[in-house]
Amino acid sequence: MEYIQKLDLLTTQRAIEFLRHRFQEELSSALSLTRVSAPLFVKKDSGINDDLNGVERPVCFDVLETGEIMEVVHSLAKWKRMALAQYGFPMHTGLYTDMNAIRRDEVCDRLHSIYVDQWDWEAVIDAADRTEAFLRQTVEKIYGAVLTAADCLAEKYPVLDNYLPRQISFVTTYELEERYPDKTPKQREYAAVREYGAVFLMQIGDRLKSGEKHDGRAPDYDDWTLNGDLLVYNRVIDDAFELSSMGIRVDKTALVAQLQKENKEERLALPFHKALMEDRLPLSIGGGIGQSRLCMLLLQKAHIGEVHASVWPQSEIDRCKEIGAVLL
Repeated sequence: MEYIQKLDLLTTQRAIEFLRHRFQEELSSALSLTRVSAPLFVKKDSGINDDLNGVERPVCFDVLETGEIMEVVHSLAKWKRMALAQYGFPMHTGLYTDMNAIRRDEVCDRLHSIYVDQWDWEAVIDAADRTEAFLRQTVEKIYGAVLTAADCLAEKYPVLDNYLPRQISFVTTYELEERYPDKTPKQREYAAVREYGAVFLMQIGDRLKSGEKHDGRAPDYDDWTLNGDLLVYNRVIDDAFELSSMGIRVDKTALVAQLQKENKEERLALPFHKALMEDRLPLSIGGGIGQSRLCMLLLQKAHIGEVHASVWPQSEIDRCKEIGAVLL
């Protein structure tokens, strides 16, 4: 498929500003969220940093004045839950923030960069909300915010069309494995978005019937039975495209069970985990929504480097030259 840039460089920057502002308004309204400030780094021994799949190395540095070792965040999954308690958010309200991270071990390609920017959000829920139905309702609100922002963008820039389906579908990783036992997880995701256009792929982190995981998830923030990824079909690159990873967070029971499955029980001695086990943190739901991902999708770009500045291996630079994509 031939790649055609629909917006020039300057118009792209203006469209990014418009889209980010519009989506933030829709998201905060849909989920009753208030914007707060967030850290770029946290203490290494705090247990707050997201360890993603458990193998990624955080960027570390020492503080001259105190000698403490700090880690640049991978995400704010645990920090947000602590912030909910600190700010005292009422039931069914919460926070969102601009999360900026450096993921030094990321393999760079058209969708991945060592620089990550996303809207991290978290909201207080009740024990009765820890259900698949409540998760689905929240996903539909977020997807509705995406659709509204996309409609507004297409109205302002008519060269862009909103081809996303008006409804999002739901399927589990176990159902996809049964449908496509001979496909890889990524191939299953592609099959799902080609069928549905937009899908929330649920229950990520635990092992499937095959004994393999669909994808990795840290054991101490999402409840693996009540989480998922929001995926859409990206027409420009003809691929499955992840916009958000989110879920209902672990309670005490889920935390202990998932740490045991991953042989990570020693984490129960860390400050975050102690606070959760001692009922000093609220039950919550939360996630991250890629800022550059959303811009790349709705501005119909072929590479994430067209909507944010980073550094790239020569192979990516050469590939972008071939298709006419301008890296920032």
